[in-house]
Amino acid sequence: MAGLRRELADPLARNGYALIANSGATGVLGVAYWLLVARLYPAAEVGRATAAYAAMNLLAGITALNFNGALNRFIPKAGRWTGTLIARSYLVSAAASVVLAILFLLTIGWWGPSYSDLSGPLVGLAFVVCVVAWAIFTLQDSVLVGLRGAFWVFAENSLFGVVKIVVLVLLAWALRGPGGIYASWMLPAIVAVPLVNMLIFGNLVPRHVAASDVASPPHWREIGRFLAGDYSGALCLLVTLSLVPVVVAARTNAAANAYFYMAWLIAAIVDMIGLSMGMSLTVEGAFDVASLAANCRKALRRMASMLIPCAVLLAVLAPWWLRLFGTAYAAHSARALELLAVATLPRAVTEVYLGALRAQNRTSLVAVIQAARAVVMLGLVVILAGTNGTVGAAAGVLATQTVVAMSISVGLWRVLTGDRQTARRATAERRAPGEVRAQ
Repeated sequence: MAGLRRELADPLARNGYALIANSGATGVLGVAYWLLVARLYPAAEVGRATAAYAAMNLLAGITALNFNGALNRFIPKAGRWTGTLIARSYLVSAAASVVLAILFLLTIGWWGPSYSDLSGPLVGLAFVVCVVAWAIFTLQDSVLVGLRGAFWVFAENSLFGVVKIVVLVLLAWALRGPGGIYASWMLPAIVAVPLVNMLIFGNLVPRHVAASDVASPPHWREIGRFLAGDYSGALCLLVTLSLVPVVVAARTNAAANAYFYMAWLIAAIVDMIGLSMGMSLTVEGAFDVASLAANCRKALRRMASMLIPCAVLLAVLAPWWLRLFGTAYAAHSARALELLAVATLPRAVTEVYLGALRAQNRTSLVAVIQAARAVVMLGLVVILAGTNGTVGAAAGVLATQTVVAMSISVGLWRVLTGDRQTARRATAERRAPGEVRAQ
C-alpha cells in the first residue's frame, strides 16, 4: 500500500493510470453496449448506425482534435485565463462543427448506401446538433486532463457508458431501426455536456487558478503558433482514429462494415493505453520540462507492463471475444481483430514519442510524423479494403503502425536519454578547465 501511495503521488502516474482506467471502463462498457446492439438489431442496421457514428466522430474530431493538444499543453500555464481559453475553444469548435456537418450532409450521396438514412431534413438537423455536442463532449476530456482532473474523465465516461446501455434497452422496442442505436448513444452525451461543464467552470477552473503561480500566461499568438503546427498533425491523427471506419463503410456493404467496426472497437480499447500515456506525458512535460526524459522512460515501462499482456490476450482470444457478438461476427472479424491487436504495440510507442514532442513544442515534427502515418495508412486501407475486405484494411493498419514506429525509434531514443546526455556534457565542461590547467 505504501508503494501504491508513492506511485499515485506522481502526477504522471496518477493521470496516466486514471486515463487508462477510463479507457478500460469505457471499453468494457462499450463492448457490453455493442453486444446488446448486435443481439437486438440485424447486422445491416448495426452497419448503418456505426457508419453514422463514425461520420459524426470524424466531423467532430476535425474541429475538436485541433484543440485537444493545445488544451493539454496550455491549461497548466494559463493561470487566470484558463476559463477564457476553454470557452473560446468550445465556441470555435462548435461553429466549425456546424459548417462541416452541413457540408457533409450536402454531399451525402457521395458516401455510399450506408449513409442513406441521413438524407432527410429533420434527421440532418439532428445530426448537426449531435456533431456539435460530440465535439464539446470530446474537448471536455482534454480540459479535465489539463486541469489534472483525469479521475473525472474516468467518472464521466463510466457513467456515460452505463446510461447509454440503459437508454438502448429502453429504446430497443420503442424506436426500431438504426435511429434507436444512434439515439441511445447521443441522448446521454447531450445531457452530459452541461453537467460536466458545471463541474469544470464551477469547481476545477477556480481551484486551478487559485493554485497557479503563473506570472505571465501564454500569449494568444503562442497558442496560435502551437495550433498551426499541431492542427495538421491532429487532422492526420484523425485519419488513423476515425476515417478508417468511414473508408471501410464506403468500400464495403453495411453488414461487412458492422463486422469490421466491432473488431475496430475492441482493438481501440487496448489502443487507448498508449494514447493515454502520451497525453499524460504532454501535461507533465508542460509542468516540468526538465524531467521529460525520466517521465518518458517511466511512461514506456508502465505502458509496456499493461499493453503487452492485453495485446497478446486480445490476439490469441480474438475468435472468442467476437463470438460474444454472434457466430457471424466471429467468422468474419477474427482475423481482422488479430491484426489490429498486434498493431496496438507499435502505435503505443509512437504515441509516447508524440506526447514528448508536444511537451517540447516541437509540433512541426509531430505534424510530419502524423501526416506520413495518415497518408500511408489511408492509401493502404483504401487499396486493401477494396481487394481483401476487412482483413485487408486491418493489414494496412498494422503495416503502417510498424513502419512508423521503426522510423521514429532514433528520435525516441534521444528523448529517453536526453537528461543523461545533458549530464555527460555538463561533466565534460566542468572537467575541461582542469585539464587545460594540468597541461
